[in-house]
Amino acid sequence: MTTFEPSLSTTMRASSRDMPSMADQLPSINFGFNDLRSRMDQFTARFDAFIEKGRRRVLEERNQFRINIAELHDDERMKERDIKMLEHKTAQHTQTLAKESQETSEMQEAISALTLQRDERLSHRDTLRAQIAEIQKSISARREAQLKHRRYLDGQSRYNEPELDFWESYLGLRIEGLGKDDRLKFVYTNVNEREWDHEAWFELDTSERDYRVLEFRPKVEREEVERVVERLNETRDLASFLKGMRELFVEACK
Repeated sequence: MTTFEPSLSTTMRASSRDMPSMADQLPSINFGFNDLRSRMDQFTARFDAFIEKGRRRVLEERNQFRINIAELHDDERMKERDIKMLEHKTAQHTQTLAKESQETSEMQEAISALTLQRDERLSHRDTLRAQIAEIQKSISARREAQLKHRRYLDGQSRYNEPELDFWESYLGLRIEGLGKDDRLKFVYTNVNEREWDHEAWFELDTSERDYRVLEFRPKVEREEVERVVERLNETRDLASFLKGMRELFVEACK
C-alpha cells in the first residue's frame, strides 16, 4: 500500500495561505473614491449644463443670425423696390418736365401767334375803320346825288307822263315794278310780226347816276344794249331810249 504525500508546491501553497499576506501588512489608505465620484458627477453635470447652455446659445445665435439675414434680405428687397419706384417716379417726373417744357414752348408760340394775329387784326380794324369812314362819305355823297337825281326825275315826270302814256297805249309798252325802289321792268308786245303776243322785256336799274340794263329777253348783243344805255345816260332822253330798245328787240325777233 502506497502512501500519497503531498508535493512541495502544494505544501507551500498551504503554508502560504496560513501565512499573513503583504497587502494585509500594508497600512490602510482611504482614497475618497465616493467623494471623487460625487465631485466627478457634479463636474459632469456642470459640464453637461455648460455644453447644453452653449448649444442653446449657439442655436439661438444661429436662429437670430438667420432672422437677421432674412430681415436683411427683406430690407434689401424693400430697398430694391423703393429704388425701382424712385426710378419710375424719376422717369415719370422727367417725362412730365419734358412735356411741360414742350407745352410751355407751344403755349409761348401760340401766344406769339395770337399776339401777331391781334396786332394784324388791330391794324386791319383800323384800316377797315378808315375804309368804312370813306365808304360812309361816299354813300352820303351818293345819297345826296340820288336825292338830287330823284328830285330831277320828279320834276321831269310831269313831262314824261304824257309820253309814257303814249308808249303804253299805242306802242304796246308795259312798266312793272320788281319790288325794289330803284328797279323797273319794261315789257314790249307786238315786236314779233309772226307772234304778236310774244313779249320782249328788260330790267332797268336806276339806283346810281348812270342807269344800267340788267336782264333782257330775247337775246340781244350786249354791246348794242350798252350803246343805247350810254346814249340815255348822256341825254337823259327816256323816250329815245325806250324807242331804241324796242328797235333792238324787233331786229332780234326778225
